[in-house]
Amino acid sequence: MNRIRFVGRLAAMAAAAFGLAALLAQPEARAAYPDRPITLIVPFPAGSGTDAVGRIFATELGRLLNGQVVVENKPGGNATIAASYVARAKPDGYTLFVTTNTSHSAAPYLMKNVPYDPVKDFTPIARGGNLPFILVVNPKLPVKTVRELVAYAKAHPGKLTYASGNSTGIVAGATLAHRAGIDIVHIPYKGTPQAITDVIGGQVDMMFTDVASGLPFVQSGKMRALAVSTAARSSVVPDIPSMEDEGISDFDINSWNGYFGPAGMPEDVVHTLNAAINKIVADPQVRKQLAGLGFDAFSGTPEDFSAFVSQQLQLWGKLIKDAGIEQQ
Repeated sequence: MNRIRFVGRLAAMAAAAFGLAALLAQPEARAAYPDRPITLIVPFPAGSGTDAVGRIFATELGRLLNGQVVVENKPGGNATIAASYVARAKPDGYTLFVTTNTSHSAAPYLMKNVPYDPVKDFTPIARGGNLPFILVVNPKLPVKTVRELVAYAKAHPGKLTYASGNSTGIVAGATLAHRAGIDIVHIPYKGTPQAITDVIGGQVDMMFTDVASGLPFVQSGKMRALAVSTAARSSVVPDIPSMEDEGISDFDINSWNGYFGPAGMPEDVVHTLNAAINKIVADPQVRKQLAGLGFDAFSGTPEDFSAFVSQQLQLWGKLIKDAGIEQQ
């Protein structure tokens, strides 16, 4: 073999090797998303407001993505059990999280050791909306307004009890005690349904509950609603007075709802999910269905949601510190 042929063969071999290396270096092609069922983790029990709303979103997501979205409840630990599970999951878009201020705004202050970072360990996908809360009491309690409740509590210090099934219930109850200057005893529950059962049964006097869970019992007369947990009245339940209406100033507590995945999700998957959620909240029929649960549906961009989560973490930290219930 002459020198020219030899050099030519070496060049050809080098080119082939380079082509193989380039091929191996290319990122692995992903199947079109989704190509298998998606699991939506709910951090509260079945029957809670977040669960009811999450199941509607799961059905609509499955329809829009031409796939299946399976709901899995992982309640407990102020939503930290579910949040920790999602934070450790593979960030491929097949494990999603529908949650509230409980896991991402309040738990880091209400608990000594939260095993995740609410900002760094998650990928924000989209807001879902707001779930207004109402202050409800057992109908046998001789009060029909917040003003009467405060007067009764002051006449019977340490005798009234309030239940909580989530962080909003905890913080709203403690904030009421702080703002109104009353002594009421906190009774924590693992979830809202059992807390409501005990308020109805008279084992506990009152609680702040989401409209979705509490309103049916208010309408049936099994509980009495005194106020919404916000400074202004809610468009979802406009006939119920606000805390400001009832003389409790600087009281504005709302429960937000949103969708996350583990940190590091592919951008195209995030945008696919975000676009689908925005379509869901814009659908008049779905909005009507959600409004029937007391849910105010709206969304936005992942970037908007990310900024909102950071802002809410600071806001809830202040609420919890002001109420004197922060865990050191």
